[in-house]
Amino acid sequence: MSTSSGSITTFDGVTLRYITAGNTSGPVLLLIPGWVQTAIQWRKQIAYFSTNYRVIAIDHRGQGDSDKPGRGYRITRLAADLHEVITQLDLEDVTLCGHSMGCSVIWGYWDTFEASRKRVSRLILIDQSPCMIADPAWESGVAKSLGAIFTHAKTLEMGASLRAAGGHEFASAFLRSLFSPLLSTEDFEWMVQQCSKMKLEDAAALLVNHAAQDWRDVLPTITVPTLVVGAEGSVMGGECSRWIASQIPGSRVEIFEEDEGGSHFMFWENDAKFNTIVEEFLQKR
Repeated sequence: MSTSSGSITTFDGVTLRYITAGNTSGPVLLLIPGWVQTAIQWRKQIAYFSTNYRVIAIDHRGQGDSDKPGRGYRITRLAADLHEVITQLDLEDVTLCGHSMGCSVIWGYWDTFEASRKRVSRLILIDQSPCMIADPAWESGVAKSLGAIFTHAKTLEMGASLRAAGGHEFASAFLRSLFSPLLSTEDFEWMVQQCSKMKLEDAAALLVNHAAQDWRDVLPTITVPTLVVGAEGSVMGGECSRWIASQIPGSRVEIFEEDEGGSHFMFWENDAKFNTIVEEFLQKR
């Protein structure tokens, strides 16, 4: 896999790094990682899609090889960062592919930067709840259908655990819960190494802000072809992705079963099926 790296500088002076590969004149596939994840964790997709696409994978501020300022760890700021990547690189005909928190960044971008929507041709949304904190006033079953796996108290508790003396151990255990038991020790250790590039105090701030968002009203406003990918073995469950797809006009949903690498990281654990599904979606014009 032949890749190169690049960067842009945001209006508040933060350098954001990205990896790029593939056909520079082809359609753009922009890969957006989740919370504490890095651009290179998309390496199986970068290698696969770079034959026919211009593939770009970004590092959010504070994550991977991007600058690590002491500010801006909120979804609205990351959405603005994404907007700057797209506009500074003058990208057109872009497919935005977000995993986990990366979906929230896409929803924030779509909701806020309406004039830039014309640059986006498609969306791929991978395993993210539109509303992560359950409302105790909801009727039975609503939290499950939305993948609302946290409470306000649990979210704050997780933030405090990340900031505490055993923060690295807590982060590692939480990360492990997002994969299937079949993940190799070697792969997991590499994932931990990538995630450890973010300062724990910044990770805590971002997690609390990310969990507090509610994107349900944004979903019906999406007007481009959308693929929603979920997994039965994910901490959020497959029902969440089905609900999201039901709210986006004309969208398509694909759910991985537990016995086929259907974890939160299905694009890593079963990249062959994931890449095939995405390729079929991208080829439909």
